[in-house]
Amino acid sequence: MTSKRMERLNALCEDKKYDYISAIKLVQTMCDTKMKDESIDIAVKLGVDPRKSDQNVRGAATLPNGLGKHVRIAVFADASQEEALKAAGAMRVGLEDLAEEMKQGKLDYDRIIATPDAMKQVVSKLGQVLGPKGLMPNPKTGSVTNDLVQAVKNAAGGQMVFRTDKAGIIHGSIGRQSFDADKIGENMVYLMKELKRLKPSSSKGAYFVSCHLSSTMSPGLDIDIQSMPI
Repeated sequence: MTSKRMERLNALCEDKKYDYISAIKLVQTMCDTKMKDESIDIAVKLGVDPRKSDQNVRGAATLPNGLGKHVRIAVFADASQEEALKAAGAMRVGLEDLAEEMKQGKLDYDRIIATPDAMKQVVSKLGQVLGPKGLMPNPKTGSVTNDLVQAVKNAAGGQMVFRTDKAGIIHGSIGRQSFDADKIGENMVYLMKELKRLKPSSSKGAYFVSCHLSSTMSPGLDIDIQSMPI
């Protein structure tokens, strides 16, 4: 059953395409006052065939204005780096001890980062644990690297990790209700430029099929992609 609030919000969403800044401002007004600082979310339908491995679009965009949320980060590294990594924003640093905790179900993290050596020796054995949660480190998202401090800083500073789903759609947060609309707009344009850069060479026809913007508790608005300077 549709709530009265959603009926009212659906009525505000005209059947048209919005320029991206107008859409951001409207979505911000539709946030539920009972919720604290809702997430502003984007869904981009790409003209790719996700069944083909060479057309999966995957990566990580370090948004210029961050995500406005605390990111819980675990790092697979030896103890000699623990102090520097925690100073950069890591919550937990370890190797076999950290792996054992995860096997026991302690997976209260948003990002997991590892060195290539740790991936081979420790993390590769956690596929059945991390895979279903979407937490397995991957070089394409910058979470398998020897530059751990920079990777942690990127993740803590507001890095959006994305991957096309089975329908060829990228989903993710690009800010919070409390952000200035222009700041959300900058994040949105940055992400779209990154997606454009990652366009698979085998993708034919229109690449950006559609783009919708919403908050955690609002309906989505159809964005005029041509309104964005990408």
